Amino acid sequence: MKKFRTTEVSNPKYNAEGLSFITVKSKNLKGRGDIVISKPVGSKQDIPVIIFLHGVYGSAWSWPLCSGVHLQVKKQQQKKMLPPFLLVFPSDGLWGDGSGYVPHDGYDFEKWIAEDVPEIVMQNVKGVTKKSKFFITGLSMGGFGAMKIGAKYHQQFTAFSGHSSITNLRQMKLFTEEGLQHYLQKNETDNDVFKTILFNKNKIRPFRFDCGRSDLLYNENLQLGRQLVAAGIPHIFEDCKGGHEWSYWEKHILRSIRFFAGYL
Repeated sequence: MKKFRTTEVSNPKYNAEGLSFITVKSKNLKGRGDIVISKPVGSKQDIPVIIFLHGVYGSAWSWPLCSGVHLQVKKQQQKKMLPPFLLVFPSDGLWGDGSGYVPHDGYDFEKWIAEDVPEIVMQNVKGVTKKSKFFITGLSMGGFGAMKIGAKYHQQFTAFSGHSSITNLRQMKLFTEEGLQHYLQKNETDNDVFKTILFNKNKIRPFRFDCGRSDLLYNENLQLGRQLVAAGIPHIFEDCKGGHEWSYWEKHILRSIRFFAGYL
């Protein structure tokens, strides 16, 4: 049975800066979702894939058009400093100020990312197969989504990372006008990055995260690092100069991509 009733893919003839676009109807979204893709130079079989999750207020275009990460990666690849990666930028489902990448209000924004997006990419991008390694990263709300989904779906993702991450869904109140009752899950583990990682600690994949010392979420990220150390869970945490802003994420996203390259 066909999982996605409709899929529309942009014509390569008109793609700008190597970016292509997919709009697909998903049962998890009860409607359509957008995905932006940046393909590596040259053809390759079993292409490794990085999924980038945006923060609140954003959409599928946020990562490439606010940080130019696809251009950064292409320059690094041309210099032979990075291997080929397919870069995938999905929307979060476009609910409210941000979906939180969790199931609520009859939608499943978590499965949209963890299950639908990888399958859509394999169906529509030549060279991406079941043998391709998948990685996931994100910023702020997307950092929460990437670290939680990366830990929970350890069979799907080879490694994961977060930048300036929300570490508990209660922090969504710092950014959204929608009430916490929409986001909070019945199982407390699903509200918290550390509890999700701890629950999956025996199967956890390699991960890293960073946060700017001027970031409003710095103390929460520092606390997450301390909790992981106390629990004896291997990880990399880096605190850097900067705040909760695109100039920080543009500068530091390559830390995650180089980290992922070490697991190919």
